[in-house]
Amino acid sequence: MSCTPHVTCATADGAAWLASAGTYPRSTLALWRERPDAPLVLPCGSVFDVVSAPAIFGRRMLDRLWDEGPGSGPVAVFRGRMLLFTAPGTAHRLPSLLSWEEWGSHRTEAVPPLLCHGTGDAVTVPSLSGDESPTPGGSRWLVAPDTRHPWLPGPEVLLWAAVRAARAAVRISIFPPADQDAKVYDVSRRR
Repeated sequence: MSCTPHVTCATADGAAWLASAGTYPRSTLALWRERPDAPLVLPCGSVFDVVSAPAIFGRRMLDRLWDEGPGSGPVAVFRGRMLLFTAPGTAHRLPSLLSWEEWGSHRTEAVPPLLCHGTGDAVTVPSLSGDESPTPGGSRWLVAPDTRHPWLPGPEVLLWAAVRAARAAVRISIFPPADQDAKVYDVSRRR
């Protein structure tokens, strides 16, 4: 059983933190005051980076972060992907760490690609209301921002969670696969 927090509504401090990522934070906050149910597009790279994973694999990562690790920063779901908000610079560093772990090689074909959004990228963030009603694209917060300076995991923490989630999802054996056409003899009854 996972002990992931269920904070689905951003606080005023969380909204201020999100808005600080944009060029005009006060305008963003004013828009959210007028339309708290509106999702917005915010730039990545200065206040946060975002690592996007397929929903099921992202959930496994999130469970590892909360069950066995330090927890997570804000987390949202958007169009079938989980958006993990991370420390700035993670989008630049994580791909090289994943490459070092041979992520995406023939040994880990069943492991999905992680998309890293950093400087020059933007992401759609869910509405602040935490409303459970369907929104365009099905966006919602799983862990909404609730402080002006939330803790954000860095690339090493995300690598750790991704590797743990991958190991749980894919059983890797040190033995080669059995040859289906091989003749098998029962030697236990030999005289």
